[in-house]
Amino acid sequence: MGRLVCDGESLDTHGGATLKVVHVIIGLGRGGAEMMLKRLVEAHRGNTSYQHEVISLTTMGVYGDVLQAMGVPVHPLGLRSALGVPRALWALQRLIRQIQPDVVQTWMYHADLLGGLAAKMAGGVPVIWGIHSLDLKRSGSHPTRVVQKLCAWSSSWLPSRILCVAEASRRVHVALGYDAARITVMPNGFDADVAPIAAEAAALRAELGITAGQVLIGCVGRFNPAKDHRNFVQAAARVAECRPEARFLMVGAGLDSDNAVLGAWIAATGCAERFVLLGERSDVPRLLAAMDVFCSSSRTEAFPLVVGEAMVMARPSVVTDVGDTALLVGDTARVVERENPQVLAQGLLDLLAMSADDRAAFGGRAHARVKREFSMRRARERTEAVYAQVVASTKKGST
Repeated sequence: MGRLVCDGESLDTHGGATLKVVHVIIGLGRGGAEMMLKRLVEAHRGNTSYQHEVISLTTMGVYGDVLQAMGVPVHPLGLRSALGVPRALWALQRLIRQIQPDVVQTWMYHADLLGGLAAKMAGGVPVIWGIHSLDLKRSGSHPTRVVQKLCAWSSSWLPSRILCVAEASRRVHVALGYDAARITVMPNGFDADVAPIAAEAAALRAELGITAGQVLIGCVGRFNPAKDHRNFVQAAARVAECRPEARFLMVGAGLDSDNAVLGAWIAATGCAERFVLLGERSDVPRLLAAMDVFCSSSRTEAFPLVVGEAMVMARPSVVTDVGDTALLVGDTARVVERENPQVLAQGLLDLLAMSADDRAAFGGRAHARVKREFSMRRARERTEAVYAQVVASTKKGST
């Protein structure tokens, strides 16, 4: 039988044969779940024990071509609206029948529901759901909340296992009616062997017009209520009053000069010239490395990837206490109350009051923590263990 390593133990798994996994996801744009799907597939490159294919319910997005370049087949179904759901469901189950996977792994609510139904229609292929959110009341649309309720109702019979990215998210979803017995908490993983590149960071600061005497505070994340960018802007205004050398970098889809709402918030600070809006970028690690301090101002998160990415880049950080963020950072960041610009600003001022060397040491501890506790290797091993358990249970049930 094959070998499976799980938290240091070697376990027997699927008899040495290749385990075929089909991933179903709503789309392949830039997002936490999409990034984790890419990383999981990437972690199995060159490993003949696993074969992956990806089905996007919508388009190829950002990562479709990247996955195909890695040799992973990607099938976009072109879903555009709720009216196209029946056609997409039919196409999905046909693809699953053609591919004949051992496991279907789904990512986020819509894919959980449609992927689960399609797998049942395709002959009862075992399904592993993925939950990557926390509180839809604060950030989700009404249709998504309806899908979430349907998932809760069907969670006791549709999926074989449910992977929840955070303990806080597990508690929320059990309260919503999800089958607690099927849920496993599976934290995100990070490629912590990537080292910050000082020369690139310095070059980027020069491109942005940041001088040697200035400090750069940054946030990364698409313009969305969950990210609470207004909180960041209001905290920045308070920091600006005390620290004239502070500059504020905002990176993510919608964080640009075309965003009138964001522009009004920034104008109200009276120091708009101190803000740098870059919009969506593909060089986020480089941008993080250029920051003196990273800030996560979210009002709701489950297990924020960008906070872990800042830790990989050894950035000293101030983060709001949402989801499992405090668990992720431990004592390597300032953790403050959410939706409170005053305490967020104070956390930033506390870090700016440190010497540059002390901030670097603070960031260094963050890098060591993410490498030790939340590496992609550990996430991959935990996922492999779930694959093995689900396949074994399915075989046992069919005998």
